[in-house]
Amino acid sequence: MTLFSSLYERAMTWSRHPHAPRYLGALSFAESSFFPIPPDVMLAPMALARPERAWSYALLTTLASVIGGALGYLIGLLAFDLIEPLLHRAGYWEHYQAVGVWFQRWGFWAVLLAGFSPIPYKLFTIAAGVIAMSFPLFMLASLVGRGTRFFLVAGLMKWGGARMEQGLRRYIDRIGWLSVVLLVVIYLLFKNGG
Repeated sequence: MTLFSSLYERAMTWSRHPHAPRYLGALSFAESSFFPIPPDVMLAPMALARPERAWSYALLTTLASVIGGALGYLIGLLAFDLIEPLLHRAGYWEHYQAVGVWFQRWGFWAVLLAGFSPIPYKLFTIAAGVIAMSFPLFMLASLVGRGTRFFLVAGLMKWGGARMEQGLRRYIDRIGWLSVVLLVVIYLLFKNGG
């Protein structure tokens, strides 16, 4: 099935759009508090399409994500009772509970490592607000964790350049389906062991 190659071609087209940075910023902000799609899906093709702007795209993604994380924190702090039913309906409740366990064990480090976690980052931002984690520490952990992730993505795309773009184009369907399988395995591990 060539599902991922058609999505990849569309993402590459969007990444060259004049308003792509605005869309990337909005996606990065929204993903940290309520939207399900991670900004990497726009950041990577944008950095490939315009490698000379890769670092500025990574910075934009990081800052918008951290600001969106602050909104997630406020949602958890001030409005958790309103969103708890949404977490249940969206199938995030078990993940949210796993995040609570992570916070009990690791606190600051849970937020820092959340940038690389298979659990959606918005759950960490909301959980940090629910437990009223120190806001400056939360922001610092978010900045370092998210920044590391997004600068790594942009750096890999910038470094790989046309070669990486050709390789991605050739293997994107295999990579996409392998990612789906890995996410399902990780989900099942967290669900059964978390």
